Amino acid sequence: MAYWLPLIFLFLMALSMLIYVVLDGFDLGVGALIAGADDDQKDIMIASIGPFWDANETWLVLGVGILLVAFPVAHGVILTALYLPVALMLCGLILRGVAFDFRVKVQADRKPLWNRIFWAGSVVAALSQGYMLGLYITGFRNGLEEHLFAAFIALAVLAGYALLGGTWLIIKTEGDLQARAVRWSRTALALTALGVLAVSAATPIVSERIFARWFEGPQLLALAPIPLLTAGLFLACYRGLGKLQHGNGAEWVPFGSAVGIFVLSFLGLGYSLFPYLVVDRIDAWEAASAPESLLIILVGTLVTLPAILG
Repeated sequence: MAYWLPLIFLFLMALSMLIYVVLDGFDLGVGALIAGADDDQKDIMIASIGPFWDANETWLVLGVGILLVAFPVAHGVILTALYLPVALMLCGLILRGVAFDFRVKVQADRKPLWNRIFWAGSVVAALSQGYMLGLYITGFRNGLEEHLFAAFIALAVLAGYALLGGTWLIIKTEGDLQARAVRWSRTALALTALGVLAVSAATPIVSERIFARWFEGPQLLALAPIPLLTAGLFLACYRGLGKLQHGNGAEWVPFGSAVGIFVLSFLGLGYSLFPYLVVDRIDAWEAASAPESLLIILVGTLVTLPAILG
């Protein structure tokens, strides 16, 4: 029990964060893209995420909650190292929530202000999450190179969310707005690809253990499908967007491909890091709460998780 419970919670936390990244990713992406739309299009864009955005953030609460109660040692290390970007992310999410409600209640002449606040909140939240990812991958090292890498990953995550948001709009809209969404998605796709390459290159450089896990022994061939499938999804997304730009093609292909890219990238990163919560410093068993506590928490999680899924 002491061996398996930490692994169960590690899986549940990873699942929560993956679902959050995909679901809140597309509505953060829509928020980041509204600056390029006119006033009527802004209303359509925000309406496309209206039924979803608030519930999507629930997964972030669940993931961080599991980190806090199941892995308190890692929670202390991670949140201490990421205090400033976490605070900025929360400010961005608060601004988004306030702006989402206020923009439909204020007088017409004040609506553009709340649209800009909604955009700013979305961008700040996305950049903060990317910066945290960059620092996390480098093991919270505090050098200039690590912070520059984190800044680039912040831009790449913003682009990835814009890709999800743009391809979501392709499904949900038509006419000029859909055409704009195609153009936005093509631009975001290129920077997203650079971000995936940067993370893929940085993780084995940071850790000899991760390098050996990917490139030594028979696992090199066994793991080859992950980067190959990811590259194939990038190609499918690019071709799907190209067809839509010329007036034909399936509208769901770019969004499905973008979701697949995020899922495979997350699986690759998870494989690299497992079983560590802090790169090569704290593993799941060292960070875990007492087995008795985990067992009680597991009962609550098994009730809560299906309710959230429902």
